[in-house]
Amino acid sequence: MTNQAAAELLARSNRLGADPKNTNFAGGNTSAKGFERDPLTGEPAQLMWVKGSGGDLGTLTESGLSVLHVERLRALTDVFPGIDREDEMVAAFDHVLFGKGGATPSIDTAMHGLVDAAHVDHLHPDSGIAIAAAADGESLTAEIFGSKVAWVPWRRPGFQLGLDIAAIKESSPEAIGVILGGHGITAWGDTSDEAEANSLWIIETAADYIEKHSKAEPFGPALAGFEALPERERRAKAAALAPAIRGMVSSDRPMVGHFSDGSVVLDFLAAAEHPRLTALGTSCPDHFLRTKVKPLVLDLPATTSVEDSVARLAELVVEYRRDYQHYYERHATAQSPAIRGVDPMIVLVPGVGMFSFGANKQTARVAGEFYMNAINVMRGAEGISTYQPISESEKFRIEYWSLEEAKLQRMPAPKPLASRIAFITGAAGGIGKATAKRLAAEGACVVVGDLDLERATAAAAEIGSTDVAIGVAVDVSDEDAVKAAIDRTVLAFGGLDLVVNNAGLSLAKSLLETTEADWDLQHNVMAKGSFLVSKNAARVMIAQNLGGDIVYISSKNSVFAGPNNVAYSATKADQSHQVRLLAAELGEFGIRVNGINPDGVVRGSGIFSSGWGANRAATYGVDEADLGNFYAQRTILKREVVPENVANAVFVLCSSDLSHTTGMHIPVDAGVAAAFLR
Repeated sequence: MTNQAAAELLARSNRLGADPKNTNFAGGNTSAKGFERDPLTGEPAQLMWVKGSGGDLGTLTESGLSVLHVERLRALTDVFPGIDREDEMVAAFDHVLFGKGGATPSIDTAMHGLVDAAHVDHLHPDSGIAIAAAADGESLTAEIFGSKVAWVPWRRPGFQLGLDIAAIKESSPEAIGVILGGHGITAWGDTSDEAEANSLWIIETAADYIEKHSKAEPFGPALAGFEALPERERRAKAAALAPAIRGMVSSDRPMVGHFSDGSVVLDFLAAAEHPRLTALGTSCPDHFLRTKVKPLVLDLPATTSVEDSVARLAELVVEYRRDYQHYYERHATAQSPAIRGVDPMIVLVPGVGMFSFGANKQTARVAGEFYMNAINVMRGAEGISTYQPISESEKFRIEYWSLEEAKLQRMPAPKPLASRIAFITGAAGGIGKATAKRLAAEGACVVVGDLDLERATAAAAEIGSTDVAIGVAVDVSDEDAVKAAIDRTVLAFGGLDLVVNNAGLSLAKSLLETTEADWDLQHNVMAKGSFLVSKNAARVMIAQNLGGDIVYISSKNSVFAGPNNVAYSATKADQSHQVRLLAAELGEFGIRVNGINPDGVVRGSGIFSSGWGANRAATYGVDEADLGNFYAQRTILKREVVPENVANAVFVLCSSDLSHTTGMHIPVDAGVAAAFLR
């Protein structure tokens, strides 16, 4: 970054975006004007760097900036065709870019370019939106800020809004910013520091006023029976409800979920006014674009049973879909984009918390964060006035705006396993870790299960952020531990679609050397463990009604009889038959059950490194370091099998290409004729 103005812009943006009280994730935009030499004329040209479409202020980098000629942008006022055609101006921005222009310009570009200030911030702070969404927001703005901040009535973002704010800046030299009705704030300054200080002053002044003047119970009195359940009880209920809810809200397309039970949500749902306020919907465009215009709210007390809650939610989801369809039909025109689906994105359960949904974990998590922002806005507005969001018709104009549709169309195509949630046992190393990496690379959310929590967490961190992978401790031989790990999976991602039974160990001994404890240990981990994981995972999959996949990492030894291996091979044969039994039983629920029979996976294997490799090497009379090559040479293909080969097979089994396959075992052994399936 060579331009000082642009460098200051990035630093300011990152500071503002790092604090959620200033703006929400991916919300708002900032700009700076400065000079660069125009390579065509050799003369200095005034440019504007502004956050482009999408992206997040807190993590904004140079690649996320659009760069435009200020003089040419302002000249667009001469060809502005009027508010009825202002969307056409977005395409005009392409003609005022400096060089390739960087990121795609956003709809707010005009606001930044037309305002005669070197630095401009447009933000969505909860405190500012509370004033903007109050019924008497205009008079409150004058009372709170005096002449330093002006009121701009609601107008959809665009060229005309930029002209409106520019006119205020020109006619009111004492003004440092504006409150945008129903929307947010915009502030400016001659320097980057001044713009930032002005933005923060507006945000903090609004927050201070709300704190000092708010009524004691902005959401009304407590609603009997709707108070928060004790933490352990509510999280258990959340885990029980989540799969059913996820299935209900995935009628249009499969969703990933996120669960929140913070005090912001629980206190709101425990108050008498929450039904009225949730029905009004959110106000700020950034909010309802991610949450839909309003949430689905369970209208039953916190102590209602899981069964009764699920039954009522099923009725409410039908009503929600019907109401959303009618909302679309009331406002759609011949030019409107097609309806994007009628499922709710936010589901509120009194006493329990909030379930938010999206195409991936980050989208689901951010949707929940935005609805908490909306609750904060409602609290502020109700505390000093009455919450009055923009009209339903204006919400529709934003939600089904052709420019928003164009932004959605620019999104990359989903990966093959997008929206799928995978739980893998024994996944801190070897085959399990390779499988977790492959599934995550194909778009799945992954839970790395392992007996060692520290190793599981480290493996998950290698794969990606907690929006992609988490580590959980699980002893697969203990049903309570299995259920706890699957509950953790459900609360982290909303449900479960794909299970890989990979946890295993081997004690290579002859029949006479094998003790009862040796036998029990191996059968408890692999045969019993796979049974317990499959049983508890199947409960979730059946409740979701979305189908699913269960994959067993069995072994060549499930069909091949080798020496000094009785306990291990017997338990692998048990796993192998579990595949067939469960495929027959779970097919009616759309759950496919398949297996993989690897052999000779020496590299990265926990089993081989724990003594099994040394034993096998001794059995076959080779050095342990040469064991992988030894196994390779006895195969038909003369190739060594590595963990990634097994991971590839897992992916293929779970992909749509094998959607009609169940009860099958795939050998991944480079060809061992004695282990051919018959």
